[in-house]
Amino acid sequence: MATAKAAPKARKKAASKADEGVKTDKLAAKPKAAAKPAKAKGKPEAAQAPPQGDSPRAAPPPPEAEAAPFPPFESMLSPDQLKMVETLSANLARAAVTAQGAIAEAALRQADRPAALTPDPFHVAPALNEVMTRLAAQPDRLMRAQADLFGQYMELWQTAARRAAGEDVAPVVAPAAGDKRFNDPDWASNPMFDLMKQSYLLSSNWLNGLIAEVDGVDPATKRRVEFFTKMLTDAFSPSNFLISNPAALREVVQTQGQSLVRGMENFAADLERGGGQLAISQTDLAKFKVGENVATAPGKVVYQNDILQLLQFNPTTETVCEIPLLIFPPWINKFYIMDLRPENSMIRWLTGQGFTVFVASWVNPDQKLAAKTFEDYMFEGIYDAAQQVMTQCGVDRVNTVGYCIGGTLLSVALAHMAARGDKRINSATFFAAQQDFAEAGDLLLFTNEEWLKSIEQQMDQAGGFLPSQSMADTFNALRGNDLIWSFFVSNYLMGKEPRPFDLLFWNADQTRMPKALHLFYLRNFYKDNALTQGLLSLGGERLDLSKVKIPIYVQSSKDDHIAPYRSVYRGAKAFGGPVTFTMAGSGHIAGVINHPDAKKYQHWTNDQLPADVSQWIAGAQEHPGSWWPHWSKWLKALSGEQVPARDPAKGKLKPLEDAPGSFVLVKSQP
Repeated sequence: MATAKAAPKARKKAASKADEGVKTDKLAAKPKAAAKPAKAKGKPEAAQAPPQGDSPRAAPPPPEAEAAPFPPFESMLSPDQLKMVETLSANLARAAVTAQGAIAEAALRQADRPAALTPDPFHVAPALNEVMTRLAAQPDRLMRAQADLFGQYMELWQTAARRAAGEDVAPVVAPAAGDKRFNDPDWASNPMFDLMKQSYLLSSNWLNGLIAEVDGVDPATKRRVEFFTKMLTDAFSPSNFLISNPAALREVVQTQGQSLVRGMENFAADLERGGGQLAISQTDLAKFKVGENVATAPGKVVYQNDILQLLQFNPTTETVCEIPLLIFPPWINKFYIMDLRPENSMIRWLTGQGFTVFVASWVNPDQKLAAKTFEDYMFEGIYDAAQQVMTQCGVDRVNTVGYCIGGTLLSVALAHMAARGDKRINSATFFAAQQDFAEAGDLLLFTNEEWLKSIEQQMDQAGGFLPSQSMADTFNALRGNDLIWSFFVSNYLMGKEPRPFDLLFWNADQTRMPKALHLFYLRNFYKDNALTQGLLSLGGERLDLSKVKIPIYVQSSKDDHIAPYRSVYRGAKAFGGPVTFTMAGSGHIAGVINHPDAKKYQHWTNDQLPADVSQWIAGAQEHPGSWWPHWSKWLKALSGEQVPARDPAKGKLKPLEDAPGSFVLVKSQP
């Protein structure tokens, strides 16, 4: 203890002497260093006492022999391997520079634009807060869910350990049927990627299931949170990241990084095409040209007004049905979905069946047409086009078709005509069209009042119309894995060029939406469902579909995510006359455009129209292939006698130009 107490005193004393030394250096003329040699005289240097206050130091160890240098990395590789590494490094650097340049250029473009109108454009935050609050009020359910997740992870870790030991084990969780993200064999054969895949699936399924099981919340609110939770979990799939995608990593190695260079070049090109916003390419747009290898059915533009060109197609039979057929496609896209290639063209097939076919080719509106209303489209579209067809063919009636939103407009016009006693339309067919929007699917999530106010601001900013890319983004979001992430992985991570596909070319050729028209449609149909509730007035008339007594043919598609068959069936029940309802296989596009020669899918028919669609399905009969022949038989019975074929160039209306016309050629600027 005495030794322990002495050390601080010695340090204090040494410090005191050091202070005195400082004072001496300042005042004394004789340097302190001059006395040191005399003090050390006659003593070996090694025996000198250490300075006061310092601990004795051990003698340095003898020098060790230098270790052999590690061989350079380059010497461990063969010349070919070294060249491969150098090429890979150079390509990775090129890819990084390309991506950085593209992002910097996009940032500069965005800097000139107004800031985002809202950080939550779909207004999901209030709904998410309501669902999370409800979950927090049920701690027992939350604890059970967490325990269940922990149990599943324990099982996963156990199976992973057993597999590592060489045992053949079944997976704990597998991708859902139709999930193509994990098709690469390495997702199953490689233990690391298999564990990564199953871990992701457990977590995403758990989170989505947790939201789906919340009770005590408004169904629309819960569905909104479910939808955006699914979008979030889809985005975080390991397949969407280079470092965790075995196929993308393999491609990088096999191409020595060239795939990543190509991917970043694709990324830069899509940013450029989108004007600084990422517009993911879904097909090779350069491979198609409207009027040359798509939309090639011969015909004439026989009439034009502000919002449409009326196309009449050449007959291919010597005689035709007396009553012509007038088709109103959706104005969100362009009419040539019905005339992509000769072998799948509905227009060519219909002329081959002996119908005189007219099609409305809608304008791609700009600022000049921003004030065009839904009522304008009814009068200048349905009314005017029907009158021009009757004039051209010398008849007093027409048969009509409405596809998607074109069908909704046609329904409104039919109710308006019924109110006025107008008999010009003899029958109506609806392709994937809705009249009752109570069960209109996930598009309902984008139509609450807060979202509508945001989209109105967006249209004002654009000059009075909704940019086409906005509509494309909305529809793509409904099938994110198929229409966003699959192309993200293929184009950017794998460096592949999108393959030519006429359907996706058409899908990318979207049009703009006039502000007045589009807001009326979203508010009165999706938000308020006013038509079938008898709450909609247009053109001075209260609209009532039950007063529409003409024959109606309604086509729906089993897997349609835009116009679900349940919603379409509700509309079919709203009409007051005879209705034939048919369900086709596949979805919104492929279910409609299914040429009989393709011998694809199937369709169901049922002569009855019971109260609920589930009853209709229970009594329906399945048939292989396309539904077109079934419809053609129905339509011919309503199309009158045979008359000589009508040449578009020899009618009462003077041809303005050849089909497909000029309206369809107008491209939308992103």
